[in-house]
Amino acid sequence: MKSILSMLPEMNSWLQEHGHPAFRANQIRRWLFDSRINEFEEMSDLPKKLRADLVENFKFWETKILVQQQSSDGTEKLLLGLQGGGEIECVLLRDGIRRTICVSSQVGCAMGCVFCASGLNGVERSLTWSEICEQALRLSRLLPADERLSHIVMMGMGDPLANLSGVLPALEEATSPDGLGISARRITISTVGIPAAIRKLADQDCRYHLAISLHAPNDELRNQLVPVNAKTGLNAILGASEYFFEHTGRRLTFEYVLLAGINDQPEHASELAELLAGRGALLNVIPYNPVAGLPYRTPEAKVIFRFRDILESQGIVIKFRQRKGDDINAACGQLRRQATGNGPEMPHQLNP
Repeated sequence: MKSILSMLPEMNSWLQEHGHPAFRANQIRRWLFDSRINEFEEMSDLPKKLRADLVENFKFWETKILVQQQSSDGTEKLLLGLQGGGEIECVLLRDGIRRTICVSSQVGCAMGCVFCASGLNGVERSLTWSEICEQALRLSRLLPADERLSHIVMMGMGDPLANLSGVLPALEEATSPDGLGISARRITISTVGIPAAIRKLADQDCRYHLAISLHAPNDELRNQLVPVNAKTGLNAILGASEYFFEHTGRRLTFEYVLLAGINDQPEHASELAELLAGRGALLNVIPYNPVAGLPYRTPEAKVIFRFRDILESQGIVIKFRQRKGDDINAACGQLRRQATGNGPEMPHQLNP
């Protein structure tokens, strides 16, 4: 059976075919997006006959919660099983009044970042719009009734720009007034950089923020860390990012995961400052969240501060992201591999 969420675009027709008035579709939508229920029987303002028909014809969820974890800092993580097999991860982060969710766009990832658990076994498939949207609904139900989701980052498993056909419809539901009602300005799409897709987003007058993960200041090192870079190169990615800014007016964020002894040295900081000079972008630096079995480490505090000071001295606007959920393996792909007993392969050690 299909899930009720995946059927929303066709719900008016289905209701009429089964002898129910079309206006019931709006009631069903409200129950899905603006409540904490998990069963059709809880849709109390629907007639019993309609609730029975929904139970007979649809699944309330198309995912199954396999593992649920909560960190001491309030971060919560779900490992979800998909119909037909496969697992994905999504995370709820609490920060002051913010309630941010990080959701996945693919099962696995094809980008091959050597330090990331998500892509160690490649990509199995892209998620449908409803599978992406359902992660948000699952996470929203972890909140008390007086709290609402405030921000979305497409930064989970997979590269969202490799699945725009699933991501953009899901985000339309997230921003819709009769959906989750989240402002487009509070949604960020994160990518390692697919130039053609970045330009496509710009041509569609993208309403969302774009974050591009660099992880290296030059192609030689980036080819080692992000193998897909060999097909594109930094110049093409930066050219596409300038095109995006010119067409949308939205300032970009560049992300940089700091790996001890690999991309965190003074020469890397200076080269990165030169690369980003004059672009007016925000640099979001992320100390590495270690993955069991992989040979990469978080830099020492003094190395992190030195890296920051060099960039700031050259006029780069920089922000260090606070790591959350370390005690529950909150980085992308870690819980999935732990739960499936699929230990990570050991890639070759990179040259510092």
